Amino acid sequence: MPLKSTISSFGSVRIRLPVASPGQRIGIMGGSFNPPHEGHVLITQTALRRLRLDAVWWVVTPGNPLKSHNDLPSLDDRMTACRAMMHQPRVRITGFEQALGTPFTAATIAYVQRRYPLVHFVWIMGADNMAGLHRWQQWRSIVARLPVAVVDRPGWRHRAVASVAARSHARAFVPDHRANTLATRRAPAWTLLGGPLSNLSSTALRAGK
Repeated sequence: MPLKSTISSFGSVRIRLPVASPGQRIGIMGGSFNPPHEGHVLITQTALRRLRLDAVWWVVTPGNPLKSHNDLPSLDDRMTACRAMMHQPRVRITGFEQALGTPFTAATIAYVQRRYPLVHFVWIMGADNMAGLHRWQQWRSIVARLPVAVVDRPGWRHRAVASVAARSHARAFVPDHRANTLATRRAPAWTLLGGPLSNLSSTALRAGK
């Protein structure tokens, strides 16, 4: 379904989003969080500091459309786990995407921007996700709508930089020493943040590794 049609189909739905004020700089980090771990915390702390964000929203999704949902814990259970893991007061844990009725990031971003048109949103993702961003539905719409902060992950930096999305938007790259300006830049704009790395991953934790 085209993005515009998707937006109009849920435009009148009353959905509870975290509170945001005009002019704020807010990072959005979506994922299954199955389970949440210290790597998620590290990415969030890096983004808060380096991007000078007022808040970060952890958007706990009903399920990644590119992955199997077999044995996926309930949304409530995963949100509870997120709250137990993340104690930073500037981080909001939300599952509004379930009420939105779409698992696709492009539609989620469009809806959030429609609700809060005066807020500066930044999409936050790990370098592993950047490497495969071109497989996401309407990924070009994501990059065109809001700045993207890619946080380095062990073994993924070069693949992220060589990805289809990165090469397609090479001119929109913002050096990491200018990352504090990313939130207020006009999209497309993206940066790659270095810093402390975590080898943790939800997939490995589920496998008991």
